[in-house]
Amino acid sequence: MAYHLSVMIDETLEALQVKSDGIYLDGTVGGGGHSSKILEKLDNGLLIAMDKDDEAIHYAKRKLKEVGGNFVLARGDFAHAQDLLDELEIECIDGALLDLGVSSHQLDEAMRGFSYHQDAPLDMRMNRSQRKSAQTIVNEYSEDELTDILYRYGEEKWARRIAQFIIEYRPLETTFELVDIIKRAVPAGARDQKHPARRTFQALRIAVNNELDQLPQSIEDIVERLAPGGRLVILTFHSLEDRIVKNTFRQLQKGCICPEGIPICICGGESMGQVITRKPIIPTNKELQFNPRSRSAKLRVFERRAQ
Repeated sequence: MAYHLSVMIDETLEALQVKSDGIYLDGTVGGGGHSSKILEKLDNGLLIAMDKDDEAIHYAKRKLKEVGGNFVLARGDFAHAQDLLDELEIECIDGALLDLGVSSHQLDEAMRGFSYHQDAPLDMRMNRSQRKSAQTIVNEYSEDELTDILYRYGEEKWARRIAQFIIEYRPLETTFELVDIIKRAVPAGARDQKHPARRTFQALRIAVNNELDQLPQSIEDIVERLAPGGRLVILTFHSLEDRIVKNTFRQLQKGCICPEGIPICICGGESMGQVITRKPIIPTNKELQFNPRSRSAKLRVFERRAQ
Protein backbone atom coordinates (compact mmCIF):
# COMPACT_ATOMS: atom_id res chain seq x y z
CA MET A 1 0.00 0.00 0.00
CA ALA A 2 1.25 3.50 -0.84
CA TYR A 3 2.29 5.71 2.05
CA HIS A 4 -0.03 8.44 0.79
CA LEU A 5 -2.23 8.89 -2.27
CA SER A 6 -1.26 12.30 -3.56
CA VAL A 7 -4.14 14.35 -4.92
CA MET A 8 -4.35 15.99 -8.35
CA ILE A 9 -0.75 15.23 -9.34
CA ASP A 10 -1.22 16.14 -13.00
CA GLU A 11 -3.05 19.35 -12.18
CA THR A 12 -0.38 20.29 -9.64
CA LEU A 13 2.49 19.75 -12.08
CA GLU A 14 0.69 21.73 -14.77
CA ALA A 15 0.05 24.60 -12.34
CA LEU A 16 3.70 24.71 -11.20
CA GLN A 17 5.00 24.90 -14.78
CA VAL A 18 8.20 23.11 -13.74
CA LYS A 19 11.38 24.17 -15.55
CA SER A 20 14.18 21.63 -15.86
CA ASP A 21 16.73 24.01 -14.30
CA GLY A 22 14.41 25.54 -11.69
CA ILE A 23 14.42 25.44 -7.90
CA TYR A 24 11.23 24.16 -6.28
CA LEU A 25 10.01 23.86 -2.71
CA ASP A 26 7.61 21.19 -1.47
CA GLY A 27 6.70 22.34 2.03
CA THR A 28 4.67 19.21 2.85
CA VAL A 29 6.46 16.30 1.20
CA GLY A 30 4.33 13.54 2.76
CA GLY A 31 5.10 10.31 0.96
CA GLY A 32 6.88 12.14 -1.84
CA GLY A 33 4.17 11.69 -4.47
CA HIS A 34 4.19 15.26 -5.76
CA SER A 35 7.89 15.74 -5.06
CA SER A 36 8.94 12.69 -7.06
CA LYS A 37 7.02 13.96 -10.09
CA ILE A 38 8.65 17.38 -9.76
CA LEU A 39 12.07 15.72 -9.45
CA GLU A 40 11.46 13.72 -12.63
CA LYS A 41 11.21 17.00 -14.55
CA LEU A 42 14.46 18.46 -13.18
CA ASP A 43 17.79 18.17 -14.98
CA ASN A 44 20.03 20.86 -13.50
CA GLY A 45 17.35 22.06 -11.11
CA LEU A 46 16.90 21.43 -7.40
CA LEU A 47 14.02 20.17 -5.26
CA ILE A 48 13.82 21.31 -1.65
CA ALA A 49 11.38 19.14 0.30
CA MET A 50 10.37 19.41 3.93
CA ASP A 51 7.88 17.94 6.39
CA LYS A 52 7.44 18.00 10.15
CA ASP A 53 6.56 14.29 10.28
CA ASP A 54 9.62 12.03 10.74
CA GLU A 55 7.86 9.06 9.13
CA ALA A 56 7.09 11.14 6.04
CA ILE A 57 10.72 12.23 5.77
CA HIS A 58 11.93 8.63 6.09
CA TYR A 59 9.57 7.34 3.40
CA ALA A 60 10.03 10.29 1.02
CA LYS A 61 13.82 9.96 1.16
CA ARG A 62 13.68 6.44 -0.24
CA LYS A 63 11.13 7.39 -2.90
CA LEU A 64 13.05 10.44 -4.09
CA LYS A 65 16.36 8.55 -4.25
CA GLU A 66 14.75 6.21 -6.77
CA VAL A 67 14.19 9.22 -9.05
CA GLY A 68 17.36 11.27 -8.67
CA GLY A 69 19.79 12.92 -6.32
CA ASN A 70 19.24 16.62 -6.91
CA PHE A 71 17.12 17.21 -3.85
CA VAL A 72 17.45 18.45 -0.28
CA LEU A 73 15.19 16.88 2.34
CA ALA A 74 14.69 18.52 5.74
CA ARG A 75 12.45 17.99 8.75
CA GLY A 76 10.56 21.15 9.59
CA ASP A 77 7.38 23.16 9.28
CA PHE A 78 6.84 25.13 6.07
CA ALA A 79 6.20 28.11 8.32
CA HIS A 80 10.00 28.17 8.65
CA ALA A 81 10.74 27.69 4.93
CA GLN A 82 12.48 31.07 4.82
CA ASP A 83 14.99 29.87 7.42
CA LEU A 84 15.72 26.74 5.41
CA LEU A 85 16.22 28.74 2.22
CA ASP A 86 18.54 31.12 4.05
CA GLU A 87 20.51 28.17 5.42
CA LEU A 88 20.88 26.82 1.88
CA GLU A 89 21.83 30.29 0.64
CA ILE A 90 18.96 30.29 -1.86
CA GLU A 91 17.55 33.74 -2.48
CA CYS A 92 14.57 32.83 -4.65
CA ILE A 93 12.72 29.79 -5.95
CA ASP A 94 10.80 29.10 -9.15
CA GLY A 95 7.82 27.46 -7.51
CA ALA A 96 6.41 26.02 -4.30
CA LEU A 97 3.77 23.50 -3.28
CA LEU A 98 1.84 23.14 -0.04
CA ASP A 99 -0.38 20.06 0.35
CA LEU A 100 -2.27 20.92 3.52
CA GLY A 101 -4.08 18.67 5.94
CA VAL A 102 -3.58 15.11 7.12
CA SER A 103 -2.04 12.38 4.96
CA SER A 104 -3.53 9.00 4.09
CA HIS A 105 -0.80 7.32 6.13
CA GLN A 106 -1.53 9.41 9.21
CA LEU A 107 -5.22 8.49 8.97
CA ASP A 108 -4.55 4.81 8.34
CA GLU A 109 -1.84 4.38 10.99
CA ALA A 110 -4.13 3.78 13.97
CA MET A 111 -1.60 4.60 16.66
CA ARG A 112 -1.22 8.16 15.36
CA GLY A 113 -4.68 8.91 16.77
CA PHE A 114 -5.98 10.95 13.82
CA SER A 115 -8.91 8.69 12.95
CA TYR A 116 -12.23 8.38 14.75
CA HIS A 117 -12.72 4.99 13.05
CA GLN A 118 -9.83 3.29 14.90
CA ASP A 119 -9.16 3.03 18.62
CA ALA A 120 -5.80 4.52 19.60
CA PRO A 121 -4.20 6.93 22.07
CA LEU A 122 -5.39 10.52 21.64
CA ASP A 123 -2.32 11.87 19.89
CA MET A 124 -2.74 13.63 16.49
CA ARG A 125 0.78 15.11 16.48
CA MET A 126 2.36 15.47 13.06
CA ASN A 127 5.63 16.36 14.78
CA ARG A 128 5.89 13.73 17.48
CA SER A 129 8.73 15.51 19.23
CA GLN A 130 6.37 18.23 20.46
CA ARG A 131 4.75 17.90 23.88
CA LYS A 132 1.20 19.03 23.12
CA SER A 133 -1.09 16.29 21.84
CA ALA A 134 -4.84 15.89 21.52
CA GLN A 135 -4.80 14.27 24.95
CA THR A 136 -3.20 17.41 26.38
CA ILE A 137 -5.97 19.62 24.99
CA VAL A 138 -8.84 17.30 25.92
CA ASN A 139 -7.66 16.72 29.50
CA GLU A 140 -6.08 20.06 30.45
CA TYR A 141 -7.94 22.86 28.65
CA SER A 142 -10.85 24.70 30.21
CA GLU A 143 -14.44 24.47 29.00
CA ASP A 144 -14.18 27.87 27.31
CA GLU A 145 -10.90 26.95 25.60
CA LEU A 146 -12.32 23.64 24.37
CA THR A 147 -15.48 25.31 23.13
CA ASP A 148 -13.46 27.91 21.23
CA ILE A 149 -11.28 25.27 19.57
CA LEU A 150 -14.24 23.11 18.51
CA TYR A 151 -16.22 26.05 17.18
CA ARG A 152 -13.35 27.94 15.52
CA TYR A 153 -11.49 25.01 13.94
CA GLY A 154 -14.34 22.52 13.52
CA GLU A 155 -17.30 24.86 13.02
CA GLU A 156 -19.07 22.53 15.43
CA LYS A 157 -22.45 23.96 16.49
CA TRP A 158 -22.53 21.61 19.50
CA ALA A 159 -19.11 22.83 20.66
CA ARG A 160 -20.23 24.01 24.11
CA ARG A 161 -22.14 20.83 24.89
CA ILE A 162 -19.30 18.58 23.71
CA ALA A 163 -16.84 20.59 25.82
CA GLN A 164 -19.09 20.21 28.87
CA PHE A 165 -19.29 16.44 28.40
CA ILE A 166 -15.51 16.21 27.94
CA ILE A 167 -14.99 18.09 31.21
CA GLU A 168 -17.48 15.82 32.99
CA TYR A 169 -16.00 12.52 31.83
CA ARG A 170 -12.29 13.23 31.55
CA PRO A 171 -9.56 12.06 31.77
CA LEU A 172 -9.90 10.60 28.28
CA GLU A 173 -7.03 8.63 26.83
CA THR A 174 -8.22 7.06 23.57
CA THR A 175 -9.98 8.07 20.37
CA PHE A 176 -12.93 5.75 21.03
CA GLU A 177 -13.41 7.21 24.51
CA LEU A 178 -13.69 10.64 22.92
CA VAL A 179 -16.00 9.36 20.17
CA ASP A 180 -18.28 7.89 22.84
CA ILE A 181 -18.43 11.23 24.68
CA ILE A 182 -19.23 13.10 21.46
CA LYS A 183 -22.04 10.66 20.67
CA ARG A 184 -23.46 11.24 24.14
CA ALA A 185 -23.23 15.00 23.75
CA VAL A 186 -24.73 15.38 20.26
CA PRO A 187 -28.44 14.43 20.17
CA ALA A 188 -29.14 11.65 17.68
CA GLY A 189 -31.86 13.69 16.02
CA ALA A 190 -29.43 16.56 15.39
CA ARG A 191 -26.81 14.53 13.54
CA ASP A 192 -26.30 14.68 9.80
CA GLN A 193 -25.24 11.73 7.66
CA LYS A 194 -21.58 12.27 8.47
CA HIS A 195 -19.82 10.91 11.55
CA PRO A 196 -20.68 13.00 14.66
CA ALA A 197 -17.01 13.11 15.72
CA ARG A 198 -15.75 14.43 12.37
CA ARG A 199 -15.73 18.13 13.25
CA THR A 200 -14.29 17.62 16.74
CA PHE A 201 -11.40 15.49 15.44
CA GLN A 202 -10.68 18.05 12.73
CA ALA A 203 -10.65 20.86 15.29
CA LEU A 204 -8.33 19.02 17.67
CA ARG A 205 -5.93 18.07 14.87
CA ILE A 206 -5.72 21.67 13.70
CA ALA A 207 -5.16 22.93 17.24
CA VAL A 208 -2.52 20.31 18.06
CA ASN A 209 -0.50 21.08 14.94
CA ASN A 210 -1.16 24.83 14.77
CA GLU A 211 -2.21 24.37 11.15
CA LEU A 212 -4.08 27.62 10.52
CA ASP A 213 -2.73 30.42 12.69
CA GLN A 214 0.58 30.69 10.82
CA LEU A 215 -0.81 29.96 7.36
CA PRO A 216 -1.38 33.55 6.06
CA GLN A 217 2.11 34.68 7.05
CA SER A 218 3.63 31.47 5.68
CA ILE A 219 1.96 32.06 2.32
CA GLU A 220 3.24 35.63 2.19
CA ASP A 221 6.76 34.55 3.15
CA ILE A 222 6.89 31.93 0.40
CA VAL A 223 5.48 34.31 -2.23
CA GLU A 224 8.20 36.81 -1.31
CA ARG A 225 10.82 34.18 -2.20
CA LEU A 226 9.32 33.39 -5.60
CA ALA A 227 11.20 34.51 -8.69
CA PRO A 228 9.23 36.63 -11.19
CA GLY A 229 6.68 34.32 -12.80
CA GLY A 230 7.17 31.72 -10.07
CA ARG A 231 4.07 30.04 -8.72
CA LEU A 232 2.76 28.92 -5.35
CA VAL A 233 0.32 26.00 -5.58
CA ILE A 234 -1.75 25.07 -2.53
CA LEU A 235 -4.01 22.07 -1.98
CA THR A 236 -6.63 22.43 0.75
CA PHE A 237 -9.04 19.88 2.19
CA HIS A 238 -11.59 21.81 4.22
CA SER A 239 -13.34 25.14 4.09
CA LEU A 240 -11.26 26.85 6.79
CA GLU A 241 -7.99 26.20 4.96
CA ASP A 242 -9.43 27.12 1.60
CA ARG A 243 -10.92 30.39 2.90
CA ILE A 244 -7.56 31.46 4.32
CA VAL A 245 -5.72 30.61 1.10
CA LYS A 246 -8.30 32.36 -1.09
CA ASN A 247 -8.34 35.52 1.03
CA THR A 248 -4.55 35.65 1.42
CA PHE A 249 -4.04 35.26 -2.32
CA ARG A 250 -6.54 38.03 -2.97
CA GLN A 251 -4.80 40.35 -0.53
CA LEU A 252 -1.39 39.63 -2.04
CA GLN A 253 -2.81 40.45 -5.46
CA LYS A 254 -4.42 43.65 -4.20
CA GLY A 255 -1.42 44.85 -2.21
CA CYS A 256 -3.12 47.87 -0.71
CA ILE A 257 -4.40 47.45 2.86
CA CYS A 258 -6.02 50.89 3.20
CA PRO A 259 -9.59 50.92 4.57
CA GLU A 260 -12.33 51.01 1.95
CA GLY A 261 -13.50 54.50 1.10
CA ILE A 262 -10.10 56.17 1.13
CA PRO A 263 -9.75 57.73 -2.36
CA ILE A 264 -5.94 57.55 -2.48
CA CYS A 265 -3.71 54.73 -1.22
CA ILE A 266 -1.60 55.84 1.71
CA CYS A 267 -0.22 52.45 2.82
CA GLY A 268 2.19 52.06 -0.09
CA GLY A 269 1.33 48.40 -0.50
CA GLU A 270 2.03 46.91 -3.92
CA SER A 271 0.59 43.86 -5.62
CA MET A 272 2.87 40.82 -5.33
CA GLY A 273 1.31 39.04 -8.26
CA GLN A 274 -1.92 37.58 -9.53
CA VAL A 275 -4.34 34.83 -8.62
CA ILE A 276 -4.30 32.32 -11.49
CA THR A 277 -7.29 30.29 -10.30
CA ARG A 278 -10.42 32.46 -10.22
CA LYS A 279 -12.19 29.31 -9.04
CA PRO A 280 -10.34 26.41 -7.39
CA ILE A 281 -9.43 23.33 -9.41
CA ILE A 282 -11.11 20.18 -8.09
CA PRO A 283 -10.48 16.45 -8.69
CA THR A 284 -11.87 14.75 -11.77
CA ASN A 285 -14.55 12.08 -11.51
CA LYS A 286 -11.92 9.54 -12.49
CA GLU A 287 -9.73 10.50 -9.53
CA LEU A 288 -12.68 10.43 -7.15
CA GLN A 289 -13.33 6.84 -8.16
CA PHE A 290 -9.89 5.54 -7.12
CA ASN A 291 -9.29 8.02 -4.29
CA PRO A 292 -12.55 9.03 -2.54
CA ARG A 293 -10.55 10.98 0.06
CA SER A 294 -9.77 13.55 -2.62
CA ARG A 295 -13.40 14.67 -2.80
CA SER A 296 -12.89 17.74 -0.62
CA ALA A 297 -9.62 18.84 -2.26
CA LYS A 298 -9.26 22.26 -3.86
CA LEU A 299 -6.22 23.59 -5.69
CA ARG A 300 -5.40 27.30 -5.91
CA VAL A 301 -2.49 29.01 -7.68
CA PHE A 302 -0.73 32.35 -7.21
CA GLU A 303 1.88 33.73 -9.61
CA ARG A 304 4.57 36.23 -8.62
CA ARG A 305 4.51 39.38 -10.70
CA ALA A 306 7.33 40.29 -13.05
CA GLN A 307 9.72 42.81 -11.54
